[in-house]
Amino acid sequence: MPTTTDVLDAYRSRLGRVGVWLGPLASLGVEEERVAARRLEELGFGSLWAGEAMIGKEAFSHLAVLLAATERVVVGSGIANIWARHPVSMQSGALTLGAGWPGRFVLGVGISHASLVGRTGQSYDHPLERTRRYLADMDAATEHAPVPEVPVPRLLAALRDRMLALAREEADGAHPYFVPVSHTPLSRKALGPGKLLVPEQAVVLERDPATARRLAREHTARYLQLPNYVNNLRRLGYGEDDLAGAGSDRLVDDVVAWGDEESIVARVRAHLDGGADHVVVQALGEPAAALAQLERLAPALIG
Repeated sequence: MPTTTDVLDAYRSRLGRVGVWLGPLASLGVEEERVAARRLEELGFGSLWAGEAMIGKEAFSHLAVLLAATERVVVGSGIANIWARHPVSMQSGALTLGAGWPGRFVLGVGISHASLVGRTGQSYDHPLERTRRYLADMDAATEHAPVPEVPVPRLLAALRDRMLALAREEADGAHPYFVPVSHTPLSRKALGPGKLLVPEQAVVLERDPATARRLAREHTARYLQLPNYVNNLRRLGYGEDDLAGAGSDRLVDDVVAWGDEESIVARVRAHLDGGADHVVVQALGEPAAALAQLERLAPALIG
């Protein structure tokens, strides 16, 4: 159930302009990830986001570890997978985190991908209607759930028009992933002015084009195997040559910002100018390299 404008405005203030999508850092052991989370908070990033791929760390326990390790930063699920838990568990889990850490948790919810869901023996079908029903069942499951001091915003992993419309109607906004800057103004138009828009932006702090694109393609190769992302990119005007393999130079450069600090700041600013409230940057590479990039980027992105 969407929350009030005043609550969303308070979250905007707490989030600031730039956060971190943990990506490679989420693969660290728990104690190492705690240390990294504390360092990212010290650097001034406004949020930390982690995904859930039905393997690896479970979303709510993972985010509780991050919340407990930090003091101020907002933590978001990007996304908590609706196939991983009953809607009652999704609602009660989110409200428990919201009650435990008031004003510091954002629930990102998503339908995921057929190839990931198939690993669990479930049948991925009718994603829009399934998500609509799931949100309604969440809203009905509040009778015995904790009541947070501050309501928990709910965002949808939304890419195309119909899911963005559902985010406008039944959520507090959207958390688009693996999108170029051109997606952001379209999302803002679809959501309207009051909703939260938090896109993810992959980055490589590397000036050499060959090296940067090689690292970027290690990222794009995975996601260009997933129809949800590919269909969205087709809608945005990318052709089959752009989408083949790990992606054309054009697509790679549009989805992954690379270059020096100024280049990456410019990409983040383009999302903000296009209507994003908050941009979460995902530094690519091995965890140590990702953290080192964020250390270098923080003064430019936050200052």
